[in-house]
Amino acid sequence: MAYTTHAQLDESLPNDTRAFGLIFILGFVVLLAVACAAALLTLPWRSWLPGAEGQSSMFGAVKAATYTFMSYLN
Repeated sequence: MAYTTHAQLDESLPNDTRAFGLIFILGFVVLLAVACAAALLTLPWRSWLPGAEGQSSMFGAVKAATYTFMSYLN
């Protein structure tokens, strides 16, 4: 059985945090662009994004959709 030391865990944490942050920001920007384009075209975009159906604000809906998207990556 391989043992990991505390130092090995500390070294991997910042890389994982950066990767999660980068994927979250990219997903948020893409979903925000979809929501903005659909809002300008007066289309019902909230039903397109899973998790965004019950939100009242655009940013809250995009954030909820991004977290739903991120949960599928695990």
